[in-house]
Amino acid sequence: MAWASITAIMALGACATITEPPRADRDWYPYLARTAQVELREDRFSVAPVSDWAYERAGPTTETYIEAGYEIDALREVWFVLEPQPGSQLAAHTFLLFEFEGDKLLGLTIEARREQAEEYSALWGIFNRFELSYVWASARDLMTRRAVMLDHDVFMYPVAINDTQKRALLTNLLARTDALETAPRYYNTLFSNCTNELAKAAGFNWAPAYILTGRSDEYLFRRGIIPGEDFTQAHARSDVTAFVQALNASPPELFDVSLLAELRRRNAD
Repeated sequence: MAWASITAIMALGACATITEPPRADRDWYPYLARTAQVELREDRFSVAPVSDWAYERAGPTTETYIEAGYEIDALREVWFVLEPQPGSQLAAHTFLLFEFEGDKLLGLTIEARREQAEEYSALWGIFNRFELSYVWASARDLMTRRAVMLDHDVFMYPVAINDTQKRALLTNLLARTDALETAPRYYNTLFSNCTNELAKAAGFNWAPAYILTGRSDEYLFRRGIIPGEDFTQAHARSDVTAFVQALNASPPELFDVSLLAELRRRNAD
């Protein structure tokens, strides 16, 4: 009887949430409070605000925002980052880092836009409990938030697509960011999560790994999108957790250059 009551309450709550249109005016969790403004031209783009927070194990130490802008043709590489959920082999957060000429990185994380004091729930994410958030951020922000503050593992893989595909992926994600400004959308654990939003922007067909995101790196390796002869070796050399934790003590302006140098060294071996 108790389980039947709980199920009924959840069903009623889900129906109410599903029928309510997504909104942009809630009392948001601070990191997700700002929405990015995008200016996209044929050969150049700019985006602001770009999150450039700094972290220690106890939490954020500064909450800084910057503006970023690049020529589209200055895009050199795309990096796929996987942050496994502790205690699970099937769940992970994923995001991208775009590498531009001059060893500059700009990242995008797609997240459930939580309200103040609201916890993420994959179950409730099925029922449109959360709006969708596209957060553009520096590599230092995205990587140290996870490896330092949260003490999570992070794996950073090169993406083996051609230059035309890289530029199309970037511009598609910028356009989707811009669209959220006027038309908020819901996050959905199954259909609009961190990984399948990236896959849709890349033009990839649906795959189970876009829901069971903890295996998304292995799936991309099997498709040849993550390069290498052996997935175990590719996975091991992509583990930048300890390197990022140590790099957090360096001057911020050295973060991108140092991280990319280390990754090139590993992927050249």
